[in-house]
Amino acid sequence: MAEDGLRSQKSFSHKRPLIGLNVGQKGKLRGEEYTVTGVLTKKAYGSYYWDEYILESKKGDFIYLSEASGHWILLKEVEDSYDVKNHPRFLTHNEIRMNLYDYTDTEIVAAQGYFDFVIPVKKVHMVEYIQPPYIISIETLGDQESVFFGEHISVKEIKKGFSMPKTPMKTGIGMVQPFLIDVRNLAIIMCSVAVLILSSHMFIYSDRTEQVVLSESMTFDQYKDKSFVSPSFVLKGGSAPLTISTHSDVDNSWANLQVALVNEKTNEEVYANKDIEYYHGYTEGEHWTEGDTSEEFNICGVNEGTYHIVVTPMKAPEDITNNFIKVNAVWNQPSMWNVWMPILFMGILTVGLYYLSVYFEQKRWAESSYSPYDK
Repeated sequence: MAEDGLRSQKSFSHKRPLIGLNVGQKGKLRGEEYTVTGVLTKKAYGSYYWDEYILESKKGDFIYLSEASGHWILLKEVEDSYDVKNHPRFLTHNEIRMNLYDYTDTEIVAAQGYFDFVIPVKKVHMVEYIQPPYIISIETLGDQESVFFGEHISVKEIKKGFSMPKTPMKTGIGMVQPFLIDVRNLAIIMCSVAVLILSSHMFIYSDRTEQVVLSESMTFDQYKDKSFVSPSFVLKGGSAPLTISTHSDVDNSWANLQVALVNEKTNEEVYANKDIEYYHGYTEGEHWTEGDTSEEFNICGVNEGTYHIVVTPMKAPEDITNNFIKVNAVWNQPSMWNVWMPILFMGILTVGLYYLSVYFEQKRWAESSYSPYDK
């Protein structure tokens, strides 16, 4: 008999893997120091094994670590009692609705360390209810019932707490392993962000209208060796694209428009240019066309301020029939594209994660006969 009434036990022939915690090993979990006082290996269904570690704190309190297929659950014995003789599909613990996952008879096939109870020789009936990351495990042997409340604990926390260089390989999905993201909370956050984006857009741009800042027709001869400089103009309000449209009567030829938007306060210059090309003809008896005599392009995200525009037109030297080009520049109402694109992305992400979480849960419940996903 060991100290404190703990009994030594090491009489089973089953050999458990060497990877894992060992009797006497010390560590720290959730701010409390513990010592591994016992290790049990349990078996169910004839060939399914898992390990349970008994941890004792300096205060003499016990907690339990259950490891199966590399997934860990931290459990504590609770005083609650439940009538599960008929294996009801649900039970409620601390206002948490738990779903029946499994019930079976288990047996202990290996034991090492010191125990404050007699290790049962008979099989123990175990009933498990889950609501990831939580679990209620009820063990019954004769008239004795023990109830354990547990939750998933990460491998990282186990390795850090007990300085373990290696842990059992993780396979499959743990019984109470949580999905990477709480999809419900994510959906609430995404909806809140979408409302904030729409509200901000409406508040900032509610009184905005299109502003024509340049409308000019010019000849190539006039601006052959120089650029056109527009009068100064003032933009007020939130940023928006500056849309520049241009037209020239090119015919089997090309023209080019170079535009510089100059901020008169910062002297910052933003350049853009556009080719205007229009070609047509007949090939093997068929008429074809390529390009257009009109083009449009944007300078995005133009903030409020005082600006002027510098326009430099060019045309093909051999083109003697076309001698004009028309330029219009409009500071548009802000594009709703910038509003709907992030909202659409958030919606697609949320829906995608929802279906991924459903698949995750289906995989979790695949080992259970009580899956809520069965038709």
